[in-house]
Amino acid sequence: MTAAQLELTGITKQYPGVLANDHIDLAIASGEVHALLGENGAGKSTLVKMIYGVVRADEGEIRWGGEPVKITSPSQARALGIGMVFQHFNLFETLTVAENISLGIDEEHDLKQLTSEIEEISEKYGLPLNPHQHVHALSVGERQRVEIIRCLVQDPKLLIMDEPTSVLTPQEVEKLFETLRRLSSEGCSILYISHKLDEIQALCDRATVLRHGKVTATCNPKEETPKSLAEMMIGSELPVCKRTAQARDSEVRLVVRNLTIPSPDPHGTDLKSINVTVHRGEVLGIAGVAGNGQKEFLAALNGEIMAAQGRIELNGAEISKVGPTERRARGLAFVPEERLGRGAVPDMSLSNNALLTGYREDMLSNGFIRFDKVRSYATAIRERFDVRSSGIEAEARSLSGGNLQKFIMGREIMMNPQLLILGHPTWGVDVGAATTIHQEIVDLAAKGTSVVVASEDLDELFEICDSIAVIAEGRLSPVKRTSETNVEEVGLWMSGQFEAGEGEVGHAA
Repeated sequence: MTAAQLELTGITKQYPGVLANDHIDLAIASGEVHALLGENGAGKSTLVKMIYGVVRADEGEIRWGGEPVKITSPSQARALGIGMVFQHFNLFETLTVAENISLGIDEEHDLKQLTSEIEEISEKYGLPLNPHQHVHALSVGERQRVEIIRCLVQDPKLLIMDEPTSVLTPQEVEKLFETLRRLSSEGCSILYISHKLDEIQALCDRATVLRHGKVTATCNPKEETPKSLAEMMIGSELPVCKRTAQARDSEVRLVVRNLTIPSPDPHGTDLKSINVTVHRGEVLGIAGVAGNGQKEFLAALNGEIMAAQGRIELNGAEISKVGPTERRARGLAFVPEERLGRGAVPDMSLSNNALLTGYREDMLSNGFIRFDKVRSYATAIRERFDVRSSGIEAEARSLSGGNLQKFIMGREIMMNPQLLILGHPTWGVDVGAATTIHQEIVDLAAKGTSVVVASEDLDELFEICDSIAVIAEGRLSPVKRTSETNVEEVGLWMSGQFEAGEGEVGHAA
């Protein structure tokens, strides 16, 4: 290995009730792609935030280019040549893409020239982005591209990437990897955090494994298997999601007929005559490239936007014109793709976030909140879904992304809804926790809950879904049983190569 660009010695960080990092040693060579692995809550995000100057270590030393440094702020980190793509986006929704990227550049610059650079980098690295578009109109995948390009315009010496491919398509991932390999060959070091172990094997030169805040292993990931890497992370044998064969239920739970919705955002995607039927206990997967209408479709099912034309029925009753509160009262639950802000209120405690949608679970009495019930419900979620936090009074923003996702998923699943709508259910969740969430979804469906899950992870959809369809340019593909199609066919559908969709498996809508 060549000389270390970054070297950490004895890095320790203590929070109330949590030892996040415990005397961590780590070295990253110039031009090396180094993976940082661990379960949610293992200390990965805390460690990289200290490298980027967001938080300060209680103990230990950081060396940059062989010289000891104290990184006290992100601006100082950027001045050294350290860029970071955060798992939780640091973007202002009311500003444009170019304006957001401009805010991350400390030197004086011309916005018009920066806009041209963004367009050039978008084109060069295959990360399509309109610099004039407002961030509030972007999908999760598109927001991720903003974060990546914001780093690339600054020509970093070390690029820290925290779950950068969670919502990218396989084609986008490969294009990103081409970019990272090119950066590496030019001498840029990359510290890469991902729960997608096949990506780690394909991309990374070395891996450091954290467990409960300590370094427990280092390895060459190319000499390991996804299974062995996962077991290093969790410290035990890898759990497996088990599905039981069940006969198709004839009872119809959700019907969508000729759903047509002009997107409320000028840069969004219009939904065009969507037809689909979901039966009791069926898990329907909705695949698609970010920005093709998945966000609008889930919002329409949840009641956040109303249909201009068409009809939505739940258990035979029309719900097209009622909002989210009434739909929840009729048995619908929803997990949005954006964790912070939509799935949970960042500054509120876990117990209060549990109350937000779980209040129907015997938490109110004559208009008064039964706080004992709220605390009991939040505790049950935390224990059942292994949510690692300092307690149920911890603020939502204090949790790692994966632990917050487990909490939000648990809050909705434990209400035993009749219809569960999921947007990217395991985004940023470690392999063990993802298996747990998958098992909970499968078990919930076996009890009769119908599930509609939108994800860009085709492996996930084929693992948990009974049937699958694609949204491309606002149109829905045919619906097929997952046992009767494959990744290649679904990949073609994702590029829009399909005839008009069918409403349910084997039946025209």
